[in-house]
This record gives sequence, C-alpha cells and structure tokens, in this order.
Amino acid sequence: MSLRSALSPVAALLIGTALLYLGYGLQATLVPLRADSEGFSRVIIGILGATYYAGFVAGCLFAPFVILRSGHIRAFAAMVSCVSAAVLAFPLVVGEIEWVLFRFTIGFCISGILVVVESWLNDKATNETRGIVMSTYVIITYLTITAGQLGVATRPLDGFGLFSLCSIALSLAAVPVALTRSTQPAPIPVVRFNLRTLVSVAPAAFAGAFANGVMMGSLYSLGAIYAIDTGFTANEAAFFVSAAVLGGAVGQYPIGRMSDFVDRRIVLLVAVMVTAGFCLFLVFGEAMPQWMLLAFGFGIGSVLLPSYSLAAAHAYDWADSEQLVETSAGLILLYGIGSTIGPILASIVMVVVGPGGLFLVIGITAASLAAFIGLRIVSRSRPDEEMRTDFDIFSTAPVGNVITPEPLDESNPLVETPELWSPLPAEGTESEGTENEGDSTAATDEGVTTDPLPSDDGASDIDGNRIKEGS
Repeated sequence: MSLRSALSPVAALLIGTALLYLGYGLQATLVPLRADSEGFSRVIIGILGATYYAGFVAGCLFAPFVILRSGHIRAFAAMVSCVSAAVLAFPLVVGEIEWVLFRFTIGFCISGILVVVESWLNDKATNETRGIVMSTYVIITYLTITAGQLGVATRPLDGFGLFSLCSIALSLAAVPVALTRSTQPAPIPVVRFNLRTLVSVAPAAFAGAFANGVMMGSLYSLGAIYAIDTGFTANEAAFFVSAAVLGGAVGQYPIGRMSDFVDRRIVLLVAVMVTAGFCLFLVFGEAMPQWMLLAFGFGIGSVLLPSYSLAAAHAYDWADSEQLVETSAGLILLYGIGSTIGPILASIVMVVVGPGGLFLVIGITAASLAAFIGLRIVSRSRPDEEMRTDFDIFSTAPVGNVITPEPLDESNPLVETPELWSPLPAEGTESEGTENEGDSTAATDEGVTTDPLPSDDGASDIDGNRIKEGS
C-alpha cells in the first residue's frame, strides 16, 4: 500500500494535529519565558508547569466523558477553542492565580484533544496501515513541537504578538477536522483500571513512567528558565529546549530497537545512567559555553525521552492482551503524576542552589531509578521470548493517552462504552426493540453518513448517534 493511500483517510486529522502541536510547542516555551519577564518567581514558574500536567491528568480521567457527550468533532473543536482562548488570556490578565487557571485549562483540553486524535487514528488505521499512520503521527508531533518552540525567536517576548501567533495556529487546527468528510469513530470507550494491579505486573516499567514524568516535566517546564539563568537570551533559550526534544526524536527508535535484542531493563538502566551522567555536567552549566550546553541538551534528550518508551515496551511485554489498553492508560497517568511533582520540586531546588538545581533533581531521579531497575534485574528474569514483541515507536511514544499495540477492543471487560450513547443500525438493517427503530441512514460515495432526522421518541446528535431518553 502506498503512503498516500494509507494517509488519505486521516489527512485532515494529521493536518489539524500539526497545527495543534505547532501552537502547543510555542506556548509551552513562551509561557515560562514571559512569566520570567513579568517577574514571577522560580517557584511560581514551576507551579505553572506542574499545573499544566495536573490539568493533563484530569483530562486523561474526565475528557473521554466530554467526547462521549458531544462526539469527536465537536469535542475537538470546543477544546481547541478553549486552548486558543486561554492562550490569548495570558497577556490580558497578568497574575499568578489567573495564569495557574489558564495553564490547567490548557492541560485538560490538550489531553482531551489527544484522546480524540489518537482514538480516531486507531479507529481509521487498518492492520496494514497502522504502522505508517502512527509513525507519521509521532514524527509530526516531534517536528512541529520543535518548530513551535523555535517560534519564540521570531518576535519580541513582550506584547501580544507571540500569543496571537500561538492562538492563530491553534484556531486553524480545528478547521480541517471540522470540515472533514471522513466518518468519525464510535464513542471512545472508558478504560477502567486498578493502578496497584498494574504496578505489580511490571514494577520497573511503571516506576520508569513515573520517574520519566518527574524528569521530563521538570525539563519541559524549566529548561528555558535554566537556559536564561546560564547566560542565554530569551530568544536563545528556546534553542536549548528544542535541542532536547530533537535529541529525543533522534534517539527514540535506535535505542528502542536495541531493546529488542537484550533485556529492555538493561537498556533502560544504561539510558538513565547516561542521563545522570549528563546531569553532572549540566549542574555546572553557568561555566560552560553555549554551544556545549546545546550539545549536552541534545545528548540528554536523546537518552531521557526514549526512557519512557523503553518502560512502556517492557510493560507491554508482561501485560496480557486484554490488559494492553489499561496498561497504556496507567503508564500515561503515572507519567502525568510525576510531571506534576517534578516542576515544583525542581523549582524549589533551583531557588536554593541556582539554575543547576534543575539537573540536580533530574540526575538524582535518574540515579534512583537506575538503582531500582538494578534491583529488579537481579530479583526477576526478563520475560520469555514468546511474550516479547518488537519495539513499536508509535505505541510507546510519550505523546498521548490511548495509543496501544493493538486497536481498542470494546469487547474487552476492562473497556466499556457507557449507556448514554446508542449507535444507529447499519443501512438496510433494523434494530429490534430499540428507540432507533424506523430510522435510516444514507451514505454518499465517499462513505460519509448523513444525520437522521430527529423523531418524537428521542434526540439525534449531529454525529449520527442517538441520545437515549432521560440522558
């Protein structure tokens, strides 16, 4: 199958995703830099970073219900609009409490948007095209986030200019999705999971996800502030964070592929030890030239970002097939919790010891994770070969919520579709004993289903689903 035929069913969604991540990358770097110029303390900037991830965790838990109520397209458009409005509100209302609320809103909505995007991609991809579709999605993610971060250097930091550019990119992200003629997927299933049970399945994997959240949340939230404190200008600071993201994109696949041939925990152990080694140098960044700091930033990104993927791959090796969805959800939840804790802790240490405190926290976290993984390697052997699968870059990338090695299976007892929604019967069939009896759908040549007319016995939403009486 050609690349064009594989991507054409999801082209509008991928274009919208690219614009979304372009705006997201810009605001992720712009907000802490602007907060610094407005005189916010390092601790408050750390709280701003933590608040985003707190919103992200809340979105993981509750955004599926928003999608369930409104449908994928309307939920996507609504949450993109909220993010765009929150971005414009930053320069209008400069205050610590207000900015915390704006960041929480952005985190919640970005999480919900990713649920829409990734569940939609999983639904549209076939077994033949899933690798191409998801790999393209991950590549778009890294490239556009990097480009968005570098956008900080295009205009002065003060004023509305950069926030306006960010809002424009985010607003345009809704256009291709809202106008798509592609049918949208069924309502997203709600995943039920027991975190304690998941941790017992693969302790090293879930410890790795949490520790990676602490480290990556700290780096993303405070990396630009570290760069400023070590001598970079505000415009130059974006290059340091972008170097780390670019390094992660480069290191993701080769390091992950290496883990197919040896115990994944050993590769993860080496990755976090190398991370701790880079941190030893970056703690003393004030004494280094800028080109060396950029090189170390690229280096730490190349081993730090793939560590989440290694942890996820190890968890999937041990999880049963019916646990894949809840395992993916548990990993991203622990990552989000760690990302909420990390920026606050790192900002406090930066106040005490200086800018190097950021990498002191990251280095100690990496060393602690390395010690724990070493204990697990000694106490438990690697999974049998028949349990292991080849490294899968799109199911293990730390960019979303619902990407799994297999498409979501609603027959799984751990996945349920709440009763609020009832899909319409297929064309030419009848639904016995339901409210949908007598309704019909008409399909165009492109496979787009038109909405049925509402009847007296129930309401019909614009996505072609019937809302049951009393809902």
